[in-house]
Amino acid sequence: MSAYHLPGNPPVPLVLRRSARAKRISLRISALDSRVTLTLPSRVPAREALDFAAEKEDWIRAHLARHPEVVEVGFGTLLPVEGQQRQVVAGGKRGVRLEPEAVVVGGDNPARSIERYLKELARDRLAAASDHYAAQVGRSYGKLSLRDTRSRWGSCSSAGTLMYSWRLILAPSEVLSYVAAHEVAHLVEMNHSADFWAVVAQLYGDSAAPRQWLRSQGAGLHRYRFG
Repeated sequence: MSAYHLPGNPPVPLVLRRSARAKRISLRISALDSRVTLTLPSRVPAREALDFAAEKEDWIRAHLARHPEVVEVGFGTLLPVEGQQRQVVAGGKRGVRLEPEAVVVGGDNPARSIERYLKELARDRLAAASDHYAAQVGRSYGKLSLRDTRSRWGSCSSAGTLMYSWRLILAPSEVLSYVAAHEVAHLVEMNHSADFWAVVAQLYGDSAAPRQWLRSQGAGLHRYRFG
């Protein structure tokens, strides 16, 4: 992939992606991180793709204006942890400490320290929730992994491996619990049939609220950048 920019104030980063399958230039804006990607046939010059983006500039900027702004995490940032807004503040000692209204971090690179801490916290919370729900259905899972996925909040493989987005630790705890129940339910039903949703209801109860939260606010979890 090659990175370009759409001129203006502010300039808009563009990602050009070549595809042997593409028949024409297409444009996509990610709902998760606002990345603007132009896909073009292998032999089409990059200039044509940039001209195409320029023609669509008003649409691109209008679309981006509806997306939450990127937040570079650092001292002073308001960061949601388990759904609670906390301010990142400097601490005297190295490491990260979570307080009711603050994330206290020592050292000169708070973003990286906080990212490591959040991933560890996410693993603890998701493992506990997965263990709890797996015990309820009498099933076991192979292993649990965390990723920074942009297309899904979790998955369950046919081998019983659970994968979650570590950014779920930024969401309210009930949302994290719902996603864990959803993926553990796949240990019983590897589909989204009525039987599957019955297992989810058995494990979690009414999941309408956390599902709506993910639809309306989940994309905002990807606005936080950690350097």
